[in-house]
Amino acid sequence: MKIEQIYTGCLAQGAYYIESKGEVAIVDPLREVKPYMEKAEAAQAKIKYIFETHFHADFVSGHVTLAKETGAQIIYGPKANPSFEAVIAEDNQEFKLGDVTIKVLHTPGHTMESTTYLLIDENGKDHAIFSGDTLFLGDVGRPDLAQKAKELTQEDLAGFLFDSLRNKIMPLSDDVIVYPAHGAGSACGKNMSKETVDTLGNQKKTNYALRADMSKEEFIAEVTDGLLPPPSYFPLNVKMNKEGYDHIDEVLERGTQQLSPDAFEAAANETGAVILDVRKAADFAKGHIPRSIFIGIDGSFAPWVGALIADTEQPILLVADEGREEETITRLSRVGFDQTLGYLKGGFAAWEAAGKETDSVKSVPASELEHVAKADKNTAIFDVRKPGEFESEHLEAAQSTPLDYINKHLSEFPSDQEFYVHCAGGYRSMIAASILKSRGIHNLVDVQGGYKAIKEISLPKTNYVCPSTLK
Repeated sequence: MKIEQIYTGCLAQGAYYIESKGEVAIVDPLREVKPYMEKAEAAQAKIKYIFETHFHADFVSGHVTLAKETGAQIIYGPKANPSFEAVIAEDNQEFKLGDVTIKVLHTPGHTMESTTYLLIDENGKDHAIFSGDTLFLGDVGRPDLAQKAKELTQEDLAGFLFDSLRNKIMPLSDDVIVYPAHGAGSACGKNMSKETVDTLGNQKKTNYALRADMSKEEFIAEVTDGLLPPPSYFPLNVKMNKEGYDHIDEVLERGTQQLSPDAFEAAANETGAVILDVRKAADFAKGHIPRSIFIGIDGSFAPWVGALIADTEQPILLVADEGREEETITRLSRVGFDQTLGYLKGGFAAWEAAGKETDSVKSVPASELEHVAKADKNTAIFDVRKPGEFESEHLEAAQSTPLDYINKHLSEFPSDQEFYVHCAGGYRSMIAASILKSRGIHNLVDVQGGYKAIKEISLPKTNYVCPSTLK
């Protein structure tokens, strides 16, 4: 038996390759399926099953394409209702894979079709669970994504999740290995660990949601507390995962059209496409196409595209470093953005050489912010980190304006004075700067190095103190 976790950092997502005696199962595959096929081919094995733990919201799974390419069966747990051919398994149904068995454990709560797959080894011993978004390391799946009108509340779903964990997962042996669908950085939970594999026994000791003395009411209160609104692209990804999607090769063929600066400009004007610049933040600051949006390929690229562009049908034109165009289009497709129309041939250098209009972002070191803020106590500073980061520690003079919801804060940015924007390290603040400039707000200054650099200067800082700690 062979189990391999295939982890994709920018999505904080784990897919799994399971092989036994020439037969292979893939759990929650990514959209580009060639790596799974090549791995099976190298082992002279055949992909027999594709197990989906639920209809994913944060990425487009590769189940439909992989089934077409290999003839493998797609397996869902109870309550699933896909538009394509699939096996809708019953609770406790078993599937043989070589010498091992994969057993279906219906674990509703994150969604109603959410299912955990229990791997039983050749000796009949429970070996591992592939827990999807039911159980993470340090957390559990958020229960607010599968509400249907007034049929279910997030409290209802949290109650189902409590029962699933207590009745299906916690009775398993402590030495069972937990393979979750996501780790730290995913929007599918609140407090996930940076680790990606653990034992169930350790999770029983360390995961707040698995406390043995926790009542159902306490669980519901804790799991639903502090949930931020989900990214707006989530329902669109669920729809694609339920109904199907274009083959990745079609998306790549469409997106890798090379466009001269003139053709690129004409396409932007004619289609209303978003110009997406995925270069490094420092390069974007020095020069970029006016009204383009920066989301760097070397950061948490796909989730930020999903959160900020939101509409998966939005046409996109790319500005990328040479040789990274196909990678960018592939990563866009992972979150359902299939409408890339092409990329700027020769990159931004070609745009400049053609004499086209350019823009830039004023970007200064934290020491300059210190000098300005000490001279003028009314200096406007906007912190675009997440609320939890802001509460942990922030400049006293800063206002919290999380990047996720920056479009809702546009009216708060001053029009009659220069203001400063920062995040933790500089990636998100440059995204914010690009969005603001695309909205006609140009009197901004990016703080290089973000709060990491700001911590080294002497401007007053503060942190949120939980009322329960006050005496």
